[in-house]
Amino acid sequence: MRPAGQAELSSLFTDLAQKMGLSRPAGQCFAAIWRAAQAPCADDLVADLGLSRSNISTALKELRQWGLIDAARSPGDRKDYFQAPADPWAIARRILAERRRRDLAPALEQLYAIEVSSPDARVAALCEVVEAFSNWMAGLIRLDPAELAQHVGANAPTAVEAEAEGDESRKKKKKKKG
Repeated sequence: MRPAGQAELSSLFTDLAQKMGLSRPAGQCFAAIWRAAQAPCADDLVADLGLSRSNISTALKELRQWGLIDAARSPGDRKDYFQAPADPWAIARRILAERRRRDLAPALEQLYAIEVSSPDARVAALCEVVEAFSNWMAGLIRLDPAELAQHVGANAPTAVEAEAEGDESRKKKKKKKG
């Protein structure tokens, strides 16, 4: 049985993934990988999600292409185990980069081609707007996750910072006991 909230979290990740341009199985796999205590292999995902092996393989390929997961092998094991960044800001940064590459860059190339052959000043103005958004996204992508969080006004520490603070407070408690 899953802990409270896990089903809702998985459902939310699946819905968000589809809105970001990923497939439903990719969203399900990402949710399972992101919340896993230990990095799962493809067989673990098949068992956990109830999806076919081919759906899992396709979803994992899609997630790797987006840069949302990494594969690693344990010594002496031929299976790939998958990990996702723990920090939601790192994930947001990767999604921004991929959306810029997949959506804005091709649209901008098309607009440039249209601008060359069109006397309409509105096309040139539209090029400027799309280029400005593309450059803005590129600036966000260049920021490290903590800087990105700060840039958009988030007050909470990133997951990596929170984990580091938790480690420090545990160390201090151990010193006080000793």
